[in-house]
Amino acid sequence: MPEVKLTAERRTEFGKGAARRIRRADKVPAVLYGHGTDPIHITLPGHETLLALRAANALLSIDVDGTSQLALPKQVQRDPLKHTIEHVDLVLVRSGEKVTVDIPLQVEGEAAPDTLVVVDHNSIPLEAEATHLPQQLVVSIEGLAAGTQILGRDLKLPEGATLAIDPETLVINITGAPTAEQVEAELAEAEAEAGIEPTVAEESTDEEGTDAAEGDEEPAAESRDDA
Repeated sequence: MPEVKLTAERRTEFGKGAARRIRRADKVPAVLYGHGTDPIHITLPGHETLLALRAANALLSIDVDGTSQLALPKQVQRDPLKHTIEHVDLVLVRSGEKVTVDIPLQVEGEAAPDTLVVVDHNSIPLEAEATHLPQQLVVSIEGLAAGTQILGRDLKLPEGATLAIDPETLVINITGAPTAEQVEAELAEAEAEAGIEPTVAEESTDEEGTDAAEGDEEPAAESRDDA
């Protein structure tokens, strides 16, 4: 993955008020740390940082006071409504250094008909060189039948990368799709266990059926009286 260059500025103001002023200036407060060094509090250009962090595990070259250092995003805080970046924690890395990161899993293709695909892990922890991190792991499920399981050891890893989880970890499980009757039965069982009473509509239907049955008996009584 090519590195993305960002020019940072040191910041000396802290607190919520200072952070709001930084964001109003279209900048992002951040902290740079690692390798036993003291944390460096910086601001990053807002738009460029937003674009750079669209990619998972983006490798950043941070220029502070004319000195460039490689870093990876450790934690990114985003505004849940505006989707803007609120704050970034950056960890220093070196070329050739191995790090453990979560790599997004991309599932491609369609399994065999009448199957249900359950993805147990949307990302996979890998140990790889900081400067050669994959953006994603691609897994094809094209045509796979019910009963197929894809484990950690089945994943195709990029050169130099190793799994950071148990190789026997279940990643994707393909089962037979449930029938409509099975879904209804499971729903009814779940409702019964939860103590859910029949709905008003169901009760009304039962009452209407009872009234109709009683109504059918009245003419018979009248017939006996007429006789």
